[in-house]
Amino acid sequence: MKNSSFFPEIRGNFGFGCMRLPMKDGQVDYAEFRRMADAFTGAGFNYFDTAHGYLGGKSETAIRDCVAKRYDRDRFLLTNKLTDPYFQKQEDIRPFFENQLAWCGVDYFDFYLMHSQDKVNYEKYKRAKAYETAYAFKEEGLIRHFGISFHDKADVLDRILTEHPEIEIVQIQFNYVDYDDASVEARKVYETCLKHGKPVIVMEPVKGGSLVNLPEDADKLLRDLGGGSNASYALRYAASFPNMEMVLSGMSDMTQMEDNLSAMRDFRPLDGREMEAIRQVCGIFRSLNLVPCTACRYCIEENHCPKEILIPDQFAALNAHEAFHNWNTGFYYDEVLTQGHGKASDCIGCGKCERVCPQHLEIRKLLKTVASTFEK
Repeated sequence: MKNSSFFPEIRGNFGFGCMRLPMKDGQVDYAEFRRMADAFTGAGFNYFDTAHGYLGGKSETAIRDCVAKRYDRDRFLLTNKLTDPYFQKQEDIRPFFENQLAWCGVDYFDFYLMHSQDKVNYEKYKRAKAYETAYAFKEEGLIRHFGISFHDKADVLDRILTEHPEIEIVQIQFNYVDYDDASVEARKVYETCLKHGKPVIVMEPVKGGSLVNLPEDADKLLRDLGGGSNASYALRYAASFPNMEMVLSGMSDMTQMEDNLSAMRDFRPLDGREMEAIRQVCGIFRSLNLVPCTACRYCIEENHCPKEILIPDQFAALNAHEAFHNWNTGFYYDEVLTQGHGKASDCIGCGKCERVCPQHLEIRKLLKTVASTFEK
């Protein structure tokens, strides 16, 4: 059962993200990748996702050699992306796109996404007429469907979808820990997709693997359910929401593939007991937070930080960093929270924020912790 049916050519609700392929001696392990691709397609799924930056271009050529050369084209769907570093102006886009087709060994892409859109790089894509150029590819039959992947706040997504109603699908970061996280805004971003009637592809459903190795008490809550692995609950959680076209998983070996397939081959949404366990797991993660900020936003909305530091969002990123210790929080700090806003180190110590904080937080001191964590 799938909670979306916008694209009937997508079989099932599970996609193979090719960013974390099996590696051996610095190269993609073709033998393992072929085994994984055969298991994936043999289970009835057909959606592969890549981008030129994945594995330094090796993801695309591995798809060519392990998928495109081995399967008839109607047996698989392939998504690729236009990524920021690989073009500067409109004239750069078509040659890059044609190279992507060659690197992947295909004549067309089923989906083509404007990659990792946020407030800053969206302006670059606009200047280069990237959206218009990609849509021309669709009119030429070089892509079947046009969309975006997104890494920013809900208001930015609302603007993009308003300005570009031709967008057919949106790929977002979505998992149970990020659902109400102030620095990611997964719930608000998802609801913006619903507002515009756009189906959703989920990335990072297991938060880069962070929802596999849980704190001991959280791990016990899911083990006691007796219904699958920690990863399986994370995948099923993301797929349980309406308009979820599919959930992507970046898998590095057959063990991960088999575990994911066991959860998604005969997919069923989480039931009430399972959702309650997930709610308790989220509570455990919240209890790890070092900063008891409630995100009331008085410090920035009522008093206007003179350096325009997104104080609650940066505290949320710090808390997520302490809970997971992965790259993702640093990415959000560098690429979202400080783009067009002040860094934590920009604080001038005026104390206006502390005077209006209902939690009486030592914000100036905490911002120094944020700076030492993310601005090394």
